Amino acid sequence: MSLPDVGPAMLAYANNLLGSPRDIVAHLGASAGAGFLVAGAFVRTMIPLRWLAVGGNLGFLLFGALHPQPVTFCVAAVLLPINVYRAREMTRLTRRVAAAKTEGDQSGVWLKPYMKPRRLKAGQTLFSKGDVADMLYLLVDGRLALVEIGREVKPGRIFGEIALFSPDKRRTVTACCVDACTVLTIDEATVNQLFHQNPAFGFHLMSLVATRLSDDVERAIKLRSQPPAAAA
Repeated sequence: MSLPDVGPAMLAYANNLLGSPRDIVAHLGASAGAGFLVAGAFVRTMIPLRWLAVGGNLGFLLFGALHPQPVTFCVAAVLLPINVYRAREMTRLTRRVAAAKTEGDQSGVWLKPYMKPRRLKAGQTLFSKGDVADMLYLLVDGRLALVEIGREVKPGRIFGEIALFSPDKRRTVTACCVDACTVLTIDEATVNQLFHQNPAFGFHLMSLVATRLSDDVERAIKLRSQPPAAAA
């Protein structure tokens, strides 16, 4: 089609379109779908992007069904449930983080769906000082001691997060089971994915790291201020 023929062809297409209410609805759906996808190119966070993609899928699904366009319909039909599932998954995570933040809950209940269980015997070492950190942990039950600092991790608490974000990624203490323990583990790749996909999760995790570092600094100051005999 030559350039001079484009105008009359578009005019004929518009006349045919206006003569069919079904085509009008189909093209309105396509226009809305295209608008949602364009808007998605400007958002910076994952949840709005997913919901805008859902809107785009619905628009093109309507267009493909009414126009009809089988390829457009099939592509939108495949992408729609994927985007809905991912959007709902991240929305649920955001709500769990918000609830944990409101209630002052540091237990990491909102992380459990992404974690795997591991059973440890009494006396077994989970990780040693100097080991490479590639996991985040949550103690479910039992007693677990951080040997070098003489403290125990309480059930329901996340631990091992500081080394995961440190420059050298090395454990600074040894974690040893006093009793038989059950821990939940989440690998570094999943933590990073959640961190980048969901800002609320990232802020909560950073708050947890900051709290632990603050406790460590306070403990070091107290030890330094004690007389040598008391410290011994």
